Amino acid sequence: MKIVSVLIEHATLSLDRPFTYLYDGDKSLQKGMRVFVRFGNQDVVGYIEGVQESKLSKEDIDEKFGMTLSYVVSILDDEPLLNAELLDLAEQSAKYFMAPKIAVLQAMLPRSLRPSSSTFKSPKIAYETYVECLDSSEEGLTLKQIELLRLIAANGPILKKECGTASVLEKLLQAGRVRLFKKERQRFKLDDFEQVPPFPLTPEQQQAFDDILSSEKPVILLQGVTGSGKTEVYLHLSDEVMKQGKTILMLVPEISLTPMMVAYFARRFQNKVAILHSGLTPAEKYDEYRRIARGEAQIVVGARSAVFAPLENIGLILIDEEHVESYKQDSTPYYHARDIAIMRGKYHHAKVILGSATPSLETKARARNGVYGYARLEQRVHQNPLPRTKIIDLTQQNAFPRGSERLFSNDLLHALQDRLDKKEQAMLLINHRGYSSFIECSKCGHVFSCPSCQCSLTYHQQDEMLKCHRCGYVEQYPHVCPDCGNEKLRRVGFGTERVVKYLQEHFPTARIARLDSDISKVRKKAEETLAAFKEGSYDFLVGTQMIAKGHDFPNVTLVGVLLADIGLSMPSYRSSENTFQLLTQVVGRAGRGDKNGEAFIQTYNPSHYAISLGASQDYERFYAREMQMRHTLEYPPFVYLLIVECSSKNEENAAETALNLKIDLQNQGFEGMTILGPSTPYFGFLNGVYKKRLLIKSRDMKPIKAYLEEVYRNIDGQNGVRLRFDVDPLDC
Repeated sequence: MKIVSVLIEHATLSLDRPFTYLYDGDKSLQKGMRVFVRFGNQDVVGYIEGVQESKLSKEDIDEKFGMTLSYVVSILDDEPLLNAELLDLAEQSAKYFMAPKIAVLQAMLPRSLRPSSSTFKSPKIAYETYVECLDSSEEGLTLKQIELLRLIAANGPILKKECGTASVLEKLLQAGRVRLFKKERQRFKLDDFEQVPPFPLTPEQQQAFDDILSSEKPVILLQGVTGSGKTEVYLHLSDEVMKQGKTILMLVPEISLTPMMVAYFARRFQNKVAILHSGLTPAEKYDEYRRIARGEAQIVVGARSAVFAPLENIGLILIDEEHVESYKQDSTPYYHARDIAIMRGKYHHAKVILGSATPSLETKARARNGVYGYARLEQRVHQNPLPRTKIIDLTQQNAFPRGSERLFSNDLLHALQDRLDKKEQAMLLINHRGYSSFIECSKCGHVFSCPSCQCSLTYHQQDEMLKCHRCGYVEQYPHVCPDCGNEKLRRVGFGTERVVKYLQEHFPTARIARLDSDISKVRKKAEETLAAFKEGSYDFLVGTQMIAKGHDFPNVTLVGVLLADIGLSMPSYRSSENTFQLLTQVVGRAGRGDKNGEAFIQTYNPSHYAISLGASQDYERFYAREMQMRHTLEYPPFVYLLIVECSSKNEENAAETALNLKIDLQNQGFEGMTILGPSTPYFGFLNGVYKKRLLIKSRDMKPIKAYLEEVYRNIDGQNGVRLRFDVDPLDC
């Protein structure tokens, strides 16, 4: 008889402990295998935490435990899913980020291997299900169904997984508007890249390379201006590490950047490269994961979740654009890939390289204080100067064509025409998708908002709908105000769709591409758009922040930022830092080839230091200014942060629980602790649930976290209030 300790699949801290089951079969059981067990009145997937042999009978074991134990229903794996290092990493991550261990395990594994019932809905064979439109008529459909039908009709057969909510698709199938069909997928294979020998390093790159290899610090910041050739340093470091028989993990912040980085590594290292990111189909991810686990790839390139790749003997971990917020998971478990990478680096005695032109203040401070090593690239590879920049004050009416909307200034319009004449390219950033930011009644001022979360709805002209960018709610574009019946509605604000329309009207011969999360919903669309732009198929590329990071387009000589103030309005202590980083990154896309670059930054706040210093790419002055602000207001890197969020369908209960918890924490007398709140977060209401939060600041968070873990089980669930923790939050 075996006594088996099992974590069940439900990712909540209140169930974050092993439950005991029995097994009397012949199959070998080991820690790290999945099993089916009966929990309550349902069969769930469990994850084995431990196995103990016993010579006692079931009756004696039941008596020993003081309860009637159930048997394991079935065993799902022949061997453990994770190696010893990843098992240890799961423990560390769950403890540090105050997350259920099962949630960390589910994040570590591809869907087909997760300890979750959803694993059985995920393909393990190479077939994919596509959806194609049969009938585009919209009569009798709901708004969600119309939205999906228009997406399918506009983009041809698309993958079923790209269709969002399954119930919406099912209704379209039942109505005969679409059909499903399966297509055998070719096993994932990288494109054939012609092998390219290493480029010789510039003297400055060689110095950075030598500094990294000789550094005794396990974590090193590689700070280099945009276009300084950080990627080439990554490649030379990887070559050095591979000669030692070790493996490399290369992380990028956005899925759209993965193909480009894969291409760099594949040209150098051919079939030794694997990729992992959420843009792969479940079957592709499953294939790549198994290939990595079998040791058939020495280099893994991927986005955030690739930090858990099952590599052995890691010698180098590279995190490109380490400052980008997308490395932070925005749902349970709220991990940061940078922290996970450092944990893995410590286990393997590997070097962890944090690369950026605009490092996060926390990383820069640790490098300055000697906690991290430091290497610097101050010159662009081709010795081209940084782009010339001009800040345009949007409050000045004479900056715009007479009678026009304040969308494109005279200077920017003239510069765009100049690029068309010279057959050069331009990139235009507006960090808001859709056509207009919101719709309001011209008579009574009614603003159309989301009934689920109260956010204003964005107008999307492409499918004539209002959409919530927070929760995904959609409705048809209204023709009258619901409050007063007025038919004159104002479209306020700008988004990527409106910018494209404006450009098409003013430059009818220009070939214009758009790239935002609406475009990238369809698989490989972002990759295809970027490739076509690089090949010269488009003159202008309009996009959100997706276009700002990491791209290398030699013929881009002009960058325009249409509204630089958008990020400054966000209620976050990082709003200035995010704005500075975004401006620096996007300006750096210009002039990367053999032609000089130019940038125009349009803003209502030209004197704000994040904008003026971002325009001049003066990181050091920004760092000094922002660090003063952080010190005064007590924010990272001077303190640690922890959010405790209380959520309930009853707003008063959520607020009362948060207040009582604050009083309780203050009574504990933790030294140097500050608590802000209870407050309502920026998105404080969603799907009938109210949220209240406490923001805890402290130079030593360990005793506070330990206490919160103790009291959690006494608080969570009382009066219908649920608690969650976000360790080291970025948005607060």
